[in-house]
Amino acid sequence: METVLSIKGLTKNFGRLCAVNKLNLEVKRGQVFGMLGPNGSGKTTTLGMLMGVTNPTSGEFSWFGETPTHHLRKKIGAVLEHPIFYPYLSGQKNLELNALVKQCDARNIPNVLDLVELTDRRNDKYKTYSLGMKQRLAIASALLNDPTVLILDEPTNGLDPMGIAEIRELIKKIAANGKTIILASHLLDEVQKVCTHFAVLKRGNLIHTGPVNEVGQGEERVEVNAEVENLNEVLRGFSGTATVQRENGFYEVTLRENFHGKDLNRFLFDQGITASHLVTRKKSLEKHFLEILADGK
Repeated sequence: METVLSIKGLTKNFGRLCAVNKLNLEVKRGQVFGMLGPNGSGKTTTLGMLMGVTNPTSGEFSWFGETPTHHLRKKIGAVLEHPIFYPYLSGQKNLELNALVKQCDARNIPNVLDLVELTDRRNDKYKTYSLGMKQRLAIASALLNDPTVLILDEPTNGLDPMGIAEIRELIKKIAANGKTIILASHLLDEVQKVCTHFAVLKRGNLIHTGPVNEVGQGEERVEVNAEVENLNEVLRGFSGTATVQRENGFYEVTLRENFHGKDLNRFLFDQGITASHLVTRKKSLEKHFLEILADGK
């Protein structure tokens, strides 16, 4: 896969504070890459350097294998801060002004409005938009020049659950159209739902990077219940059982490596027991993230 972004030893100091410390990362074409970390971890500073808003102290990065230039950055759309739109102008007029500033084709406006589902509200004044609509208009603006890469900094910040769900589906839709997306977020559940890969930053240091689908691999935990008096003993008799504990009205079985919920279900069936409840629980990104942060002290 083509490398869209390559970061080598990227560092940013603000006086004695090291906001980003010798960061090394690669993002491949077509990935939805999430940058995770608590406040102050260096996510926004990193995105600022990648977009030329902030100058690095040392290190380097390249886009599409080339040294960053103003011309090259036209292939990148970004929503870094709260974008500035004119409140008394319509969404349509605001995009027309942005197209003029970016020197891109205004004929793309209907396409981006349709993508972010604002076509019906295009003639309404910006000040009448909800927070979610304002964020979607910002993303529409970032897509005006049909960029190869879209960068989003905390795209769901301040939104209600419906707004978060709308942005999540929009990100999936944009990714399905073939664009590479880099987003910074502290909402772990959202990253797990939309990202293909992620990196974890802590106090400016990269402490983990990898595919999202690797999260939860390893030990499986299975919630089990059945109308059997000695279920606890039966579960302990399964060769794939590591531990059994009672929790929330169920037995929670931690399985040994290479054993799965279907194996436990087959074992119970062979014992003449039909489980009334059997659900496999894999490790969530939140638990994985907290373990990573704890290990990367």
